[in-house]
Amino acid sequence: MILSLRRFSFLFALLYISVNQIYAQMPIRTANQVAILGWIDDTHYLIRNFDAEKKLVTMSVNIKTGKSIIYTPPKSGRELLIESLPAGETIGMNDAESSDMKRAVIFRDNDLFYFHKGDKELRRLTNDISSEVNARFSPDGNKIAYTKNKDLFVFDLVNNKEIRLTSDASDRIYNGYSAWVYMEEILTRASRYAAFWWSPDGEKLAYLRTDETDVPVFTLNRLDEADGIHGTLEVVPYPKAGDPNPKVKMGIADISSGKTTWIKTDYSVDQYIAWPFWTPDSKKLAVQVVNRDQNDLQIILADAETGDYKRIYDENNNTWVEFREDIYVMKNGTGFIIRSYKSGWENLYYYGWDGKLTSQLTNFNFRVNSINSVDEDQKVVYFSATGSESTDNHVFRVGLDGKNLLQITKGNGTHNISISPEGSYFIDTWNSIVSAGSIIAYDKKGNQMKVIYKFEQPAFDPAEHAKAEFVKIPTADGLFDMPAIVTYPLDFDPSKKYPVVFDIYGGPDSKNVSNKWQGTNLSWYSRNGIIKFTIDHRGSGHFGKKGLDYMYRCLGKWEIIDYEEAVKWLLAKPFVDGSKIGITGTSYGGYLTCLALTKGADYWTHGVAGMPVSDHRLYDNIYTERFMDTPQDNPEGYKDGSVLSYTKNLKGKIYIYHADMDDNVHMQNSIYFISKLQDEGKTFRFMLYPNGRHGWGGPKSFHVRNETNNFWLESFFGK
Repeated sequence: MILSLRRFSFLFALLYISVNQIYAQMPIRTANQVAILGWIDDTHYLIRNFDAEKKLVTMSVNIKTGKSIIYTPPKSGRELLIESLPAGETIGMNDAESSDMKRAVIFRDNDLFYFHKGDKELRRLTNDISSEVNARFSPDGNKIAYTKNKDLFVFDLVNNKEIRLTSDASDRIYNGYSAWVYMEEILTRASRYAAFWWSPDGEKLAYLRTDETDVPVFTLNRLDEADGIHGTLEVVPYPKAGDPNPKVKMGIADISSGKTTWIKTDYSVDQYIAWPFWTPDSKKLAVQVVNRDQNDLQIILADAETGDYKRIYDENNNTWVEFREDIYVMKNGTGFIIRSYKSGWENLYYYGWDGKLTSQLTNFNFRVNSINSVDEDQKVVYFSATGSESTDNHVFRVGLDGKNLLQITKGNGTHNISISPEGSYFIDTWNSIVSAGSIIAYDKKGNQMKVIYKFEQPAFDPAEHAKAEFVKIPTADGLFDMPAIVTYPLDFDPSKKYPVVFDIYGGPDSKNVSNKWQGTNLSWYSRNGIIKFTIDHRGSGHFGKKGLDYMYRCLGKWEIIDYEEAVKWLLAKPFVDGSKIGITGTSYGGYLTCLALTKGADYWTHGVAGMPVSDHRLYDNIYTERFMDTPQDNPEGYKDGSVLSYTKNLKGKIYIYHADMDDNVHMQNSIYFISKLQDEGKTFRFMLYPNGRHGWGGPKSFHVRNETNNFWLESFFGK
């Protein structure tokens, strides 16, 4: 969020933790660089490396002896499947492949076509005017599920017949197809609106039934030339903060009978239901349920035949909880592993299907980022976590009983490991903000065996490299040390004055600062005499639930307070031009930019805001209410967090841009904002992008870049 700035004494600034100078100049890992590609067996790893002629080749290396040979990898199953397709056919991003890579379903002309490896031609499955979407193979590859006109269907590939599982869909009722707000805020955009889940045995489908009858609609008017002189209306149910929610319930469809068993949750209760996961025997379905206030997460375990359920997990908080997308289900049927904030930090817990805690796997005062893999035979879990420095990423191993914890990776920085098939060896590829890093081999006890490769790091040249500092800046109350990166211009001269631009996103639990090597590509700012500044506030996720909870019911407050301290720190530097303190961001970052130029108008002088939220009442209810509650319950919080409350304060220069077809952050946000600015007699710039959504490509993306770059050059240098 955008921050207000006041001058800060240089002596006090010295108390801030200033760490090493770095060179924003070494390669990020790309396809043209040395990299570990995997393992052939427990002893031989694959590495992409340079041969004697400096050409990249794939080598098979014995980790014990170091002996290597050139390796020609066999074609992947997907490559072989594509090669076997009839001439002129390929598999696109919206098509589907079976897990064994022997079958594919291809969308053509609004219909489905099936291909089995060895066939000579595609087999047509459907032939109607309605378009099928989100085809998904069953685990055994013998069926596919999809939605059509927002009803749920299965095609039995063995018996060559389409089975319709639901028949009551309408423009407001969907089966196996999610509401927009569910796709955006719960199931994620990767779902492409799919809201159904196969059972492990391929005989059942869990699916979400959604009723948006009571949800208000938002209308967008497409005015592109292709839509004709009268335009085209796009009307979408969109619940803004405080609005009625979609009504949802989870059903379990039996494919053979076509019958749906409804899980017996109370349909009259205003709640969110999503992210189910099956027991390995397909007899029961676990479903996550979050209440409207989003402060209680329950996992219920339902019988697939009756819909009866019992509660097996409960997590509540005085502020908010969130759905868990990455629950690991034990294949041996003993339960599941979940990440949870129960202790104030995300730790790992192993639960049985009876709801009893089998073991707490970790008990850190830092964050577990993800479960990497579970070796059930060896009874160990591999996971990534920050370690004591929140900007790092390390890999750990722990037993399923919570014992024998081992931190595999060593040293500050960002680490990623490749584990041999039987867990005998680890190869760590790492880098940090001060080092391009290396590739190191370890044995299963975590003892270093050898350095496989050291990435080249050029000597610093101020004319070609951007010097930067990694710093920590205390918050005003002294409770948190905020990580930040200051990246200086080429040929930086500390005796001169330079403009600064904050480059931020700033939403809750959204880190911008990591201990990573910065790569070879100089930023536009560095090449144009501008200091780039990136910082994470107390609610960014670096400080556990304690930091996050400060944002509850007051989005925009602590971001500004914390960023203010960063501006003070900058203004204490003799090389910072206090008359040219800029800030830029899009979406939530656009919101903070607008807030900084208004609420923080005494400190920020320039801003570029892309697709900003101007008032939290205008954004969707699931995201907004998670942090703010409803406008009815928290009117003062909404008022204090609204950019519209501070438009009279604007005295700097602001450039705003928005797309007219943004279906996420509606252009209504910018319209409200610029209307208030006009009423206040304020000067500003606004750029409209026709037919764009919440981000876009093509020529208009270059226009955004060029216009915003020109804004900085004009504002800071008069050119």
